[in-house]
Formats: sequence, C-alpha cells, structure tokens
Amino acid sequence: MREQKLKASYPLDETDRAIILALKEDGRMPFAEIARRLDVSPGMVRQRYLQLVEDKILQVVPVTNPPLMGYKVMAQIGIRADNRRLREVVRQIAAFEEVIYLVLCTGPYEILVEVVCRDNAHLLEFLTEDLGAVDGIRSTETFLYLEIVKEAYI
Repeated sequence: MREQKLKASYPLDETDRAIILALKEDGRMPFAEIARRLDVSPGMVRQRYLQLVEDKILQVVPVTNPPLMGYKVMAQIGIRADNRRLREVVRQIAAFEEVIYLVLCTGPYEILVEVVCRDNAHLLEFLTEDLGAVDGIRSTETFLYLEIVKEAYI
C-alpha cells in the first residue's frame, strides 16, 4: 500500500476557506462567480483552487447516490484482524469494488469497512466469499444501514 505524504498542516486563509465554502455550496460554481462574491479576480480564485488541489487539501470527485445507482444495501463492517497481517488484510479489502470507505482504527475492531451492495444476497456473497477468503481476518460484525440521517463532507 502506497503511503500518502501529507503536509503537517496547511495555512488556509479566509480566501481559501471562502473558496472551499462556495464550492461546497455548488461544486460547479464558476470561478468568476466565486471571485465576484469574494471581490477578488477570477485568476486569483483559479490559482488558489489549483493550489488547494495540488496540495491535496481539496479533491474534486463525483459524489454519487448509491440507492439511485442500484445499491440498495449499505453496511459498516467491524473487523478483528491478526495485527501481524494488518497491512496485507487492508490491502486486500481495499481492492473489493463494494468497499467505499476503509480505515484502521482503535477500539474493539482494528478495521472499519463501509460497503455498498445491490441487495442482501450480494452482501452475503461479499461477506462469505470475498471477506471470507482474506487470510488474517479473525472475525467480523456487520451493521446494516437503515437510514442515512446525515452525510457531510468537510
């Protein structure tokens, strides 16, 4: 697994924060509109935007609606794994297309995984055939999502 190198911290100023807030409101807002709102030039907004992307402070990705894409089942899976194989286990899990979020953590589980599946049969197949084939997993606990009440991106 390739480690991502990040700066310890990034000195965001008020202009950077305002650009990010405008894009959170509408990710396709033209630089000219953001510049008008901030009373700066569109070139400045473009330059700041490109720097935020280059520094990996801002990522531009599509945000999808899984149920509208045919994924009717979403779940979080807590995984207890052999600590000596942890990196290999997460590398294998990350490769599964159903996995949309994967973290190493502390607490009762070493790994938390969020998955999207077409239906319960697909989830069962994922749990038994895909996760079940990963050597180093000691146990799993699955939490089905009944309703997403809040989803935010900071």
